[in-house]
Amino acid sequence: MDKKNFISIAIDGPSASGKSTVAKLLASRLNFLYVDTGAMYRAYTLAVLSSSLNAKNEKESDSLIGKIEINFDENNHVCLNGKDVSKEIRENNVADNVSYIASYKNIRLFLVSLQRKIANNKNIVMDGRDIGTYVLKDAEVKIFLSADVEERARRRFSENKEKGIDTSYEECLENIKKRDYIDSHRDFCPLRPASDAIHIDSTNLSIEEVVSKMEEIIKKKGYLL
Repeated sequence: MDKKNFISIAIDGPSASGKSTVAKLLASRLNFLYVDTGAMYRAYTLAVLSSSLNAKNEKESDSLIGKIEINFDENNHVCLNGKDVSKEIRENNVADNVSYIASYKNIRLFLVSLQRKIANNKNIVMDGRDIGTYVLKDAEVKIFLSADVEERARRRFSENKEKGIDTSYEECLENIKKRDYIDSHRDFCPLRPASDAIHIDSTNLSIEEVVSKMEEIIKKKGYLL
């Protein structure tokens, strides 16, 4: 079936802006597939660290391309070589290194190819940092979701606490600031809004309010009945 028969909704934004939470809920309401690209990069990072490779070394990190399998199971959990690693990829060591992995061109090309294959066959909501600018440049709807860095750190701290991950607010804030810098300064596909993306600042909005705004945007573009 031709790609034009499917709808792609691209949601980009910095770390802990709420992309995954609202994208997952939006996809559920639309009955679309949710694709968490950040989880795919985290899974690759976990594979690098588990193989005792240096995530800050591009050549070493590239060595796993084509040697590992990353996909989603029926519950939309990210799997690495057939194992659900949804919790492991949220640990501090992965969070501290994922932006290095995501900055390497060959790894991005490897994962982008997987992401595009998914989008070619289903109606999807995909979130990440370069979805609207690179992965799905022809997406029917593009949204850039942001929030103040302090609010994003608070959200990440609360999220980690709920998941039993031991981190302080200060650690979350420092990690997010570091990730923002790396993501926005990388040479290949840096974090930035697509020229045709619609901005939403979620700092003072609830999850429900953000999703409602997204639904309004999609409806105005003619993709919701």
